Amino acid sequence: MVDFGSGFWWMLAAIGLYFAAMLGVGVWASLKTQDKDDYMIGGRNLPPAVAALSAGASDMSGWLLMGLPGALYMGGMVQAWIAIGLTVGAWVNWKIVAPRLRVFTEKYGNSITLPSFLGNRLVRGGRALRIVSGLVILVFFTFYISSGMVAGGNFATSAFGAALEQTAGWDSDTTYLVGMCVIAGVTIFYTLIGGFLGATYTDFFQGALMFLALLTVPVVVLFMVGDPGRIVERVDQVHPGAWNLFDFDAAGGLIVVISLIAWGLGYFGQPHILVRFMALSSHDDAVAGRRVGVGWMLLCVLGAMFTALFAIPLVDSGRLALTNEETAETVFLDSAIGLFPAFLAGLVLAAVLAAIMSTVASQLVVTASALVEDLALLFRKETLSPKASLWLSRAGVFVVALVAMAMAFNPSESILNLVGFAWAGFGAAFGPITLLALYWRKLTGVGAIAAMITGAAVVFIWPNTPWSDLYELAPGFIAATVAAVVVSLITYRADPGVDQHFDDAVAMSHRGLPADSEPASESTTESAIGPASGSAASGAASSASSTARSGDSAATNSGAASTDLPWAKPQA
Repeated sequence: MVDFGSGFWWMLAAIGLYFAAMLGVGVWASLKTQDKDDYMIGGRNLPPAVAALSAGASDMSGWLLMGLPGALYMGGMVQAWIAIGLTVGAWVNWKIVAPRLRVFTEKYGNSITLPSFLGNRLVRGGRALRIVSGLVILVFFTFYISSGMVAGGNFATSAFGAALEQTAGWDSDTTYLVGMCVIAGVTIFYTLIGGFLGATYTDFFQGALMFLALLTVPVVVLFMVGDPGRIVERVDQVHPGAWNLFDFDAAGGLIVVISLIAWGLGYFGQPHILVRFMALSSHDDAVAGRRVGVGWMLLCVLGAMFTALFAIPLVDSGRLALTNEETAETVFLDSAIGLFPAFLAGLVLAAVLAAIMSTVASQLVVTASALVEDLALLFRKETLSPKASLWLSRAGVFVVALVAMAMAFNPSESILNLVGFAWAGFGAAFGPITLLALYWRKLTGVGAIAAMITGAAVVFIWPNTPWSDLYELAPGFIAATVAAVVVSLITYRADPGVDQHFDDAVAMSHRGLPADSEPASESTTESAIGPASGSAASGAASSASSTARSGDSAATNSGAASTDLPWAKPQA
């Protein structure tokens, strides 16, 4: 908690500088945005480093700087299993999903959203799937965005509540509302005018700020102590077993640890992360993106871990004071305020804001894309001009933002609890069908709808079962996968043109990648589920020389007439 004084104004100056920088990036991005595709997916021209840090910043949110350090401070190193599961999940996502998704989304009708890709990729039931998945994203992400705005208001209250009460006489409710409106307003502005590029490049700078903050705090503590061995010993004295990664009893048992690791499964179904893969300049940029993104994530997680654990003896000796002793989620903020000069502490506070705002901005763009691209324009027969589509997209962002902001004015526990639930919901509903759409030609629209319904249903029901200690994402993911495979095998009908188009996309996804970039070929995947039918391997090989740019060009070179392609057929 910041008290009123000269330090208060220096911290506000640092945060004001951060706000100005984000608004500047938004204005720059608006000059680069000319049409709907630019607004929703950046024209598919995203450098790998920008995509990597943007995906990481929008993914981690305030959890990396508040939730994870608090859990580690209270429970010790065994709580790090969730970070391990997420890091492994992110690595696998970049390795097996990113390259194929970049190629497939362009080859299947130049899809710019996850629902439009699924609708174009799948023949039977594809249109219904697109509508259902668009509605799921619209509803759940609106709540998710609102929870981010609530987090922004709570941040203002916890960081500046005491100072504003002293100087302006504001109570906590007033501080919450003003803080929420300012943070939400800045985020909405740069997202509204800059779209995907505005959200992505601000995420890039926010990710860099989070990285520097998370590494600086534990390094400063080490310099203060002067002897790494001494602080490790002191941590163990104050909190015996804090360094034991395998103290499963302290975490609540093996099932709880498995649940922590299972969080990594959620990556395959998060639309705001997958859209970064779709926006890469080229599918072979996924290799560099994976190295940058996972490296960033690993160092940030290590910084969060050491910040939390190094704070244990400092709090015990009275060198630091925790604002929130019940959950210790403020341990990172308290460390920065207690150890740094005011302006530098303000930049660290800005890093927490960056984590919150990056997630809200990314989810705003994805939610507006679902509203415009997968719902409004899907039922419109006339084609809009590029400018009209651009302004319709901006209107979508504005509408979603207003609804989410209205919900945040009176925050309820149900909104805040939905964050953890939404990760499981998206992971179970979209994760299996995303993987199968990229690696199994027999997946059908009906099978995907069955998987989505099954995964979501299990996530809803599981917490009320006797096995609720296991995180609902794990059983939901497994049940959705089984439903997708069983129903698809029943409803699949061979179509040589459709199968050939799938093989062409697979072949194109291998071009330019290292030999070990993808773990399994299409034939390996088919042998694990069932024999392929329809197209020949020679057709896929012959198409490998076709260009990976332009969805229309890909359609022409697919080896099948355009009317045979899934995205050219009337969807059932």
